[in-house]
Amino acid sequence: MIDGLIGGKVYGTAEERTGKSGKAFVTAKVRVAGGDGETLFVNVITFSRTVGDALLALDDGDSVSLSGSLTPKAWMDRNGETRPALDMVAHAVLTAYHVKRKRQAVQGDGEADKPRTVGQRRANAPYDGGDGFDDPL
Repeated sequence: MIDGLIGGKVYGTAEERTGKSGKAFVTAKVRVAGGDGETLFVNVITFSRTVGDALLALDDGDSVSLSGSLTPKAWMDRNGETRPALDMVAHAVLTAYHVKRKRQAVQGDGEADKPRTVGQRRANAPYDGGDGFDDPL
């Protein structure tokens, strides 16, 4: 088992399934660009409700990053050539939607949270002397 982080694009759509024990899980395929220009497919499974919901919300071609346990595999293509693949049990996910939400949370949506020049201050910030410099002059 290898602990890893992958980033790529969803291939197809994620599927929610239920195991024999009754426990729900989600599977997906992620297409990852290899360093040598080849495409590597990662077969993803997650038992996490949070990760599963995020994968189910994505469409074919959406960008995604996943963290989890990796197992190297190989498969045969239509031409009979052996290709590398990875199986991942995903524990954490990051999508473009997560990034957008985090940016909005950090930046806020009001006038008071917009970037300021040196002499400006937020309306609700305490007065600090007015010139924006730290020195007593």
